[in-house]
Amino acid sequence: MDKHEQHDDHNETWHMGHAESEQVLEDIAFYRTLIANVVFIGKPDDDWILIDCGIANYAKRIREAAEKRYGDRPPKAIILTHGHFDHVGSADKLADYWKVPIYVHPAEMDYVTGKRDYPVGDATVGGGLFSILSPFFPTKPVNLSRYIHPISTEGELPFLKGWRIIHTPGHTPGHISLFRESDRMLIAGDAIITVKQESSMAVFIQHQHVHGPPAYFTPDWEQAEESVKKIAHLQPKVVVTGHGLPMEGELLSEQLQELAANFKELAVPKHQNKLH
Repeated sequence: MDKHEQHDDHNETWHMGHAESEQVLEDIAFYRTLIANVVFIGKPDDDWILIDCGIANYAKRIREAAEKRYGDRPPKAIILTHGHFDHVGSADKLADYWKVPIYVHPAEMDYVTGKRDYPVGDATVGGGLFSILSPFFPTKPVNLSRYIHPISTEGELPFLKGWRIIHTPGHTPGHISLFRESDRMLIAGDAIITVKQESSMAVFIQHQHVHGPPAYFTPDWEQAEESVKKIAHLQPKVVVTGHGLPMEGELLSEQLQELAANFKELAVPKHQNKLH
């Protein structure tokens, strides 16, 4: 073990302990990395895919949760819904450990290959602690060039039978969601979320409610609205999002349709509304 690896191990030591995913469906589970979820697609005895990679220094805990569910079998691939720091933080270490490719939408490629920065967080939205701190959140591009591959812009996934990619930009240019028609299962990333992410208290207690994307990191509200309407049109029965707890059934349907119908009032920050 070289000094770099020893340093990485030390950084992750405080995160070690009990790490276990929570099952949503027979072949869907999620694990929360402090503020953001990663998603496992695949039954415990089948091949599987990892969606998103959480914040930095969580690679070991994600691996531990994966091993409890899948044993020592690595995933077939990692898919990123987008490249924000809380979704790619442990991507390089996981891809390197498992020796698997990472897939991202072509419009997101520059942000995960070191070429472009995301906009700095907007502290004027939401009124919560996370909004206030958002200008200090990492926006510099990560460089996953060794592992990254472009994914189909829309349509079926070759290694995920029955699933298709839904391009849901707004929060980021290449943001994607994943949808399975057979049971109307949606993995939404941050196109919609089920907690008011701007508020640290809401994040702590994880009160379920359908919201638009995290306001402090969403630069294009017109695209974000179109993406929410696209998701609502799919009429998902179960949704796992990048932040918050899974939701299903009538409550999900009612709140999602309400968000789509009244997006500007419910999701867009007031000063942004005036610009459109």
